[in-house]
Amino acid sequence: MVGLSDETSQQLVLITGLSGGGKTTALHALEDLGYYCVDNLPAALLPDFTAHIRGDPRLYGRVSLGVDARSRGPKLQRIPAWMDEMAGDGLSPRLLFLTADTRTLIKRFSETRRRHPLTRDQHALPAAIEREKQLLEPLKQRADWVLDTSDINIHQLRGQVWKAIGESGQGMTVVLESFAFKKGVPQDVDFVFDARHLPNPYWLDELRGLKGTDDAVAEWLERDSVVHELYEDIRAFLERWLPRVSRSQRSYVTVGIGCTGGRHRSVYLVERLATELRERFSPVVLHHRDLAA
Repeated sequence: MVGLSDETSQQLVLITGLSGGGKTTALHALEDLGYYCVDNLPAALLPDFTAHIRGDPRLYGRVSLGVDARSRGPKLQRIPAWMDEMAGDGLSPRLLFLTADTRTLIKRFSETRRRHPLTRDQHALPAAIEREKQLLEPLKQRADWVLDTSDINIHQLRGQVWKAIGESGQGMTVVLESFAFKKGVPQDVDFVFDARHLPNPYWLDELRGLKGTDDAVAEWLERDSVVHELYEDIRAFLERWLPRVSRSQRSYVTVGIGCTGGRHRSVYLVERLATELRERFSPVVLHHRDLAA
């Protein structure tokens, strides 16, 4: 199987950073890579949780924990020392820190109407952000990766997380992404395939509201030989060239398949490809950019 790391020890990634910086998106990205994810774990519970996961390395081979400033206090400040202790004990946890500029964070909180966790301490939003920066500075200094999300969207953040974790020795991550051409080609794709010439389920009333993940859409598409021909051509291309890409020390490759609306044909092809490619490559991540739009 191409892309697998020789590393057999457990992997633990801590995700922290400024509120509004994208921690939830980062956790979801790692979940796509097969990580067991826990959000908002109090820092005081880290030792007990670590002991628990080490008792079952098969179930908890890859774990990611979200920690934020609500764990403030001595336990939060002790995380860097705890990481060093775990490294000496063979676990070697790594830390991903997410940040953004104050102006961007204020805008995000305004748009989502969420409360900053430190405003409960009677801080106004700008003051709460600055206070959080102070509390988390020791973790930022200890981080293995620092990602500034000020000028990127959630799709780009997911890609950066996949790339960062892939570069850490897990092996080449293969991302299969469906998209709508009418909304633009994703900026970070390495290979692009066009499915717009395939028969379109959109024009059938009974299929229009369904998705490429639905059996009825798949069965309808599979009646046409052109669909099979395109699928086989894409599969053969990827099975030939992805191993060569992996040997070039790439940690991350994105394959984009687009159709007009990003709901039927491209989604079907990406889902079908993932099933077969996972037998040869690992990890393989699915991302339907415009399916929920």
